[in-house]
Amino acid sequence: MSGPRRVVVTGVGVTSPLGTGLEVVAAALRAGTTGVRVHPEWAACEGLATRLGADVPDLPAERIPRKAARSMGRVSLLAAVATQEAVSQAGLDPDLLGSGRVGLAYGSTHGSTSAQEAFNQHLARSGIKGLTISSYLKFMSHTCAANLALQLGIRGRVVSTCSACTSASQAIGAGYEAVRHGLQEVMIVGGAEELHLLHAATFDLMFATSTRRNDRPDETPRPFDQDRDGLVVGEGAGTLVLETLEGARARGARIHAEVIGYGTNCDGTHVTSPSPEGMRGAIERALADAGLSPGEVDYINAHGTATELGDLAESQATSAVFGARTPFSSTKGATGHTLGACGAIEAALCLVMMRDGFVAPTRNLERVDPRCAPLDHVTGAPREARLDVVMTNNFAFGGINTSLLLRRV
Repeated sequence: MSGPRRVVVTGVGVTSPLGTGLEVVAAALRAGTTGVRVHPEWAACEGLATRLGADVPDLPAERIPRKAARSMGRVSLLAAVATQEAVSQAGLDPDLLGSGRVGLAYGSTHGSTSAQEAFNQHLARSGIKGLTISSYLKFMSHTCAANLALQLGIRGRVVSTCSACTSASQAIGAGYEAVRHGLQEVMIVGGAEELHLLHAATFDLMFATSTRRNDRPDETPRPFDQDRDGLVVGEGAGTLVLETLEGARARGARIHAEVIGYGTNCDGTHVTSPSPEGMRGAIERALADAGLSPGEVDYINAHGTATELGDLAESQATSAVFGARTPFSSTKGATGHTLGACGAIEAALCLVMMRDGFVAPTRNLERVDPRCAPLDHVTGAPREARLDVVMTNNFAFGGINTSLLLRRV
């Protein structure tokens, strides 16, 4: 019986607050652009303190066929645009997509919040008259996975991951394991989220949103900074195409990187308060899965939300494994927190940095909070570096932790 197979990335698609398309996003990341914008309309929500959100500018929704888009809310449209780019880049033809040898794993925190809001308002105002089944299809919890599978004609396994901020990274992990162990030849994986007032209000209730810079969106969020005041909610989608190394080479596909390790676990302690021990456990599981020592990792992409407790716990967990010798930064300073999409968007950004030979700094990080454990924070300008092995970490409500390792092929 053959052993585990090597798993590589052959397609990457992104739609994010920095723009749509891998090359657009790559240029914005290198330039230090921010995706955070002021949302003055949120002032109509009584008691809401934040006015900041990171939305996707000019989403090219017209790229999605009208028939397919009928059952899609904004979250699925974001996913569909990113997936269209990834599948095209990977060169997956329709016969392969519908062969049963291709599966899909995709996640989001929930379905389209705006579609559910419209449904509920109509139901309360006018009852069931005028509602259609498409209304529900837009906000059901697995709307992204279901819509993408139908659009692409997927006949293999379809997995919907729903674990808040680890939704996308758990989808990548599920796809990696499916290909590695021969359950599918190809997996299309990722996650999406749409920006909605509900997300801002949820974190506002927890006193976790950035509020002191409502008129200065360029200056926040500030991951790991001693003057940080919370996260900025965002939206977007990221999609990766995973397949065997042998299959990719046989097809002559471009290989972005190899997925070599995945670790996921649960703190098992508190629904919202993060555990450094739990985070460390996921990181160590990924290293063990890859058969690597901490010293072989060239860069760590942090979850780095700019929240009070989250940044402290993450710095402690990372320092406990790596010390202060590995370059470390959070791209959320530029993108905001894209929730269910962040794991895939950040994996895509890691692939860009690996390809182009640089580490993006943590935007807005000026003075590291002295309560954070010591790390090699990348600040100011991008740091030129050859990256052969990259780790990207994400942590979610419920104490769910993930860690992924990518290697240059």
